[in-house]
Amino acid sequence: MILDNFEEYDDPNLYDKENEHYIPELPFLLEWAGKIQGTIIDLACGTGRLTIPMAKKGYKLIGVDLHQGMLNHAITKSTQLNLPIDWFKQDCTNLNLNVKSKLIYSVGHSFQHFLTNEEQDRLLTSVNNHLEENGIFIFDTRFPSAEELLQPRTEEYWRTYMDSETQEKVDVYTISDYDSLQQIQHYITIRKYKNKEGEVIKEKRTNIRLRYVYPKEMERLLYANGFEIVNVYKDWNATPLSYDSNDMIYVCRKLF
Repeated sequence: MILDNFEEYDDPNLYDKENEHYIPELPFLLEWAGKIQGTIIDLACGTGRLTIPMAKKGYKLIGVDLHQGMLNHAITKSTQLNLPIDWFKQDCTNLNLNVKSKLIYSVGHSFQHFLTNEEQDRLLTSVNNHLEENGIFIFDTRFPSAEELLQPRTEEYWRTYMDSETQEKVDVYTISDYDSLQQIQHYITIRKYKNKEGEVIKEKRTNIRLRYVYPKEMERLLYANGFEIVNVYKDWNATPLSYDSNDMIYVCRKLF
């Protein structure tokens, strides 16, 4: 994991404002959790967006992340809720948890943060080493559609939300630039904070790089690292993957 790619996560409070209540993955993960016994591992868990709701349902969770600020925020929240989650600051490409699990997941498109072939291999090897025989690994990544990758290199409106603390309106824009040789999208996210009169009073810019993987490439990658694909979906409602997908959600089983 490249440490200089963390800018978007340096404000855990902002991350939660924008993402904490968006948990479409939860019913899907709970369905799989109900099929196994033992500890479940949440990789690249961030502020516990899914770790905490899963633990609230009575499952034993381990949350792993490399960003100390995000992890500290998760620890604070779980402590306030008196949830017995074990949190570890570790690189997901070099896990050392002294436990094996029947279910490991990594959501929120975290797979895209592993930018090189070598990092992807180390991640999958690390996951494989921490899965029990026939264990399940669930993860998602964005579908590399032409619409997703070939966006204009200009400021494009994305969405608007209200800051829950300041009640300021926040307009969010992005600028993207795709490096087709490396399969990496360079994103600039621009947040424009407005007062009640609609005037921009503050602007925040963050940078992030995300790797894209094509479906056939992913098949080869997973098999080479000891996994078979059980299913691949376009959304968390288990809709089959199609040409107009936005996401790829993989359910994989440890083969060897």
